[in-house]
Amino acid sequence: MIAHGESIKIFHCNANKELTKQIADIVGVPVGDAQVGTFSNGEISVNISESVRGADVFVIQSTCAPVNTNLMELLIMIDALKRASAGRITAVIPFYAYARQDRKSKPREPITAKLVADLITTAGADRVLTMDLHAPQIQGFFNIPVDNLYAMPIISKYFMEKDLSDVVVVSPDVGGVTRARNLASKLNAPLAIVDKRRPKANVAEVMNIIGDIHNKNCIIIDDMVDTGGSVANAAKALVDMGAREVYVACTHPVLSGPAFEKINDSVIKELIVTDTIPLPKDKHSDKIKVLSVAPLFAEAIHRIYEGLSVSKLFD
Repeated sequence: MIAHGESIKIFHCNANKELTKQIADIVGVPVGDAQVGTFSNGEISVNISESVRGADVFVIQSTCAPVNTNLMELLIMIDALKRASAGRITAVIPFYAYARQDRKSKPREPITAKLVADLITTAGADRVLTMDLHAPQIQGFFNIPVDNLYAMPIISKYFMEKDLSDVVVVSPDVGGVTRARNLASKLNAPLAIVDKRRPKANVAEVMNIIGDIHNKNCIIIDDMVDTGGSVANAAKALVDMGAREVYVACTHPVLSGPAFEKINDSVIKELIVTDTIPLPKDKHSDKIKVLSVAPLFAEAIHRIYEGLSVSKLFD
């Protein structure tokens, strides 16, 4: 893809090695020679074994679990590149951690999403490339350019090729209606909403289903699945109210704690995710389908490098 690849370099830390390899292959450059490890006392070590002077450098690292380790790896890698006189550093963060801590919902709470933005900027990043931020306003937490890509075209293409009949797109809560409406528009399907309340973090109770889902194939769409409780409960409520089958689609498979067990034991027919967060080898399931975001990130990197419009990818 890149004709003059000598001045573009793509590096990874430890979170997204396979995704980085796929992206680099599409872009047409080798993955940069760097080692990210730990010293005996647990401190992170970074060793970049090639010159980056004047280069347009892209560092690919999701801040998924272990969140703080992956975040520190990214910050230290950016600092090393800055001190090695890289021309421009783009932090490519397929999954942006702490995004749910984007405001104060009660007194004396931190706004950690803003703190992380400050850390990335202070470390030396010149721009950020990410995907499906939990709260789009996080772009405003940065004083550098932020490109927020969307996995919707990849997910909608998958369901178009699946060619399900009698489809209803379901938003798991009121806050996700815009995302669900976008998918419904692409699939030419009606919309339904799960009315729920969340008495405490990571606990959700389904209250009601707004919309006609009787004898329909339902697709629940969200930006992430964390513990799996919300979507498992929503899927059960849909089936109890007469839905034919329930599919769940999300960009980020956080899948923490008992999530895999909940998904496997649920009535969910299939969970469609992307590889912004790598799934552990021992956690793969016949119910989980992984779609690759590598082509989309590769095209965005190409456009940033060439000075072309990234927003064209949203059309």
